[in-house]
Amino acid sequence: MLSGCQTSTNRLNPKAPKEVYNTTEMEVRNERFLSTAHVPVSIALGDVERQINAQVNGLIYEDNSLDDNDRDQFMTKVWKRGTILVNAQDSLFHFTVPLRIWVKAGVSVLGFTQYKETEFEIDLRFKTKFDLDADWSVNTHTEPDGYGWVRRPTVSVIGFTIPITNIVGRLIDKNLGSITKTIDQQVRRNIDIRTPVLKAWNILREPYLLSEKYRTYLQVVPKRVLMTPLRFEGRVIRATIGIEGFALTTTGAKPEVHPAVSLPDLTVVSQVKDDFQIGLLSEASYQEAAKLAADEFVGKSFSFSENRYTITVTNMEMYGQNDNLIIKAGLKGTITGDIYLRGRPYYDAHDQTISLKDLKYDLDTKNVLQQSASWLLKGTFARTLEKQFTIPIGSQLADMQKLLQERLKNNQIVKGVTINGRIDEIKPDQVYLTPTAMLAVVMAHGRIEVKVEGLQ
Repeated sequence: MLSGCQTSTNRLNPKAPKEVYNTTEMEVRNERFLSTAHVPVSIALGDVERQINAQVNGLIYEDNSLDDNDRDQFMTKVWKRGTILVNAQDSLFHFTVPLRIWVKAGVSVLGFTQYKETEFEIDLRFKTKFDLDADWSVNTHTEPDGYGWVRRPTVSVIGFTIPITNIVGRLIDKNLGSITKTIDQQVRRNIDIRTPVLKAWNILREPYLLSEKYRTYLQVVPKRVLMTPLRFEGRVIRATIGIEGFALTTTGAKPEVHPAVSLPDLTVVSQVKDDFQIGLLSEASYQEAAKLAADEFVGKSFSFSENRYTITVTNMEMYGQNDNLIIKAGLKGTITGDIYLRGRPYYDAHDQTISLKDLKYDLDTKNVLQQSASWLLKGTFARTLEKQFTIPIGSQLADMQKLLQERLKNNQIVKGVTINGRIDEIKPDQVYLTPTAMLAVVMAHGRIEVKVEGLQ
């Protein structure tokens, strides 16, 4: 009598290993490949000047009432007289604002009020510290930095020209604090950094088609934004932005990404790494892997113990159990039924294939065979299956690597924004078993820069 796990007709019936997975496909795709895109930003002070002068022109302030401000008997108009100059030093912006100012004021002479007009020219100077808050709000702190007379103010009283530089100077000194406060309020109210950054954030998250042939997309899942403090080098403002997130390739249908409605807080750091990694994923479903194995083994016969025993493979199925690939093989011949083997899939960098190592009979299958077909245990069937089981993915990975390198070479995304990068090395990661497929991951390590030039 044979074992209770086997019928008298030499039919094998071992217990099937349980199907179990440690990770899902989404966890592999989204949580493995943290890296940083290095974005050096350089802005010429000439561009800053151009932007400011384009926005500030002609009449920039006027007070047309003598009765407002507690009947101050004062009217004025202020025009921009020339080009606003911008310099930077010691982490501060220095602005020189050339103005032409007209004033009409009430002057008391012998108990009578006379209204006198004067016009003069002056260069006001300010210094401003510029910061971005964690919520992406622009924060400036402006202080007066003196002024210089170009044409001094005078008035004519009873036929005499009287210089009133000191009087006007005191008025300017009195109001400089409120002027700088107004500048800071206007900057915070009118300069919106959050909206364009959110737009760029969503553009970055959009899957990018690498290959129509393989339906391969490059997907970036940004998580955090880093930024170094502004530094001034001559007439250039420099900073480095780091976009920290997950980057990987996916195959199949274009991944669905919903637009973000908010940004993560900005984190200020002293330095941003300039290396990056992208996970190149090659996917093989269990049905596809079983078909490739069936093409190699189904219908093939194996002989043992000098041809005393013979088996022929009739079918093959595959699924996962934690880190092991389970192979179910149907047999007929000296013994008939199913056997189960388990082995660890890995990426063979030399042959560029998904291969197996440590392929062994499952424990319950081994117990059954020990009692009824020990010759199969002693034979080379498992070793032959391990040696010849391969899923070629080299051409797919090579094409993806080539396409990725092309996309990293001097690729202008929009005007003034260019991506440059290189892949330094390719390192195998591992093969992940998920409920739907085997995912072979190869890590592309290199350097990437997103160069931003000019203000548009």
